[in-house]
Amino acid sequence: MIETITIRTSKEVEIIDITEKVQEIVRKSGIDNGIAVVYTRHTTTGIIVNENEPRLLNDIENILSKLIPKGAGYRHDSIDNNAHSHLRAIILGPSVTIPIVNGQLMLGTWQSILFVELDGPRRREVYVKVCKC
Repeated sequence: MIETITIRTSKEVEIIDITEKVQEIVRKSGIDNGIAVVYTRHTTTGIIVNENEPRLLNDIENILSKLIPKGAGYRHDSIDNNAHSHLRAIILGPSVTIPIVNGQLMLGTWQSILFVELDGPRRREVYVKVCKC
């Protein structure tokens, strides 16, 4: 079973907490012990696990901007001017895998599942696969 979370982003770079939506999918699956794979098929987005604290989220946006600045002469920009978004997504990665124990995502106290938009605003989809193991 694969469930889809639809997200409408409103900014070029935006970090959205999807933890509760993923936990609801786990709950509906009825799987007590296993794994949840959270995946994005978009090449200008990422999925990360970190703390959902506004200043940290701003720091994440700032460090991505400093590491991979927009308009730095990337060859891909000749196609659609978003090479920086693709390169930032490479650093973040398209998926995370989280253990499920007793029907709950095994996240630490401050951990959240975060969807990272890097080329918005757009309509996006995140896929969640829950497996028993």
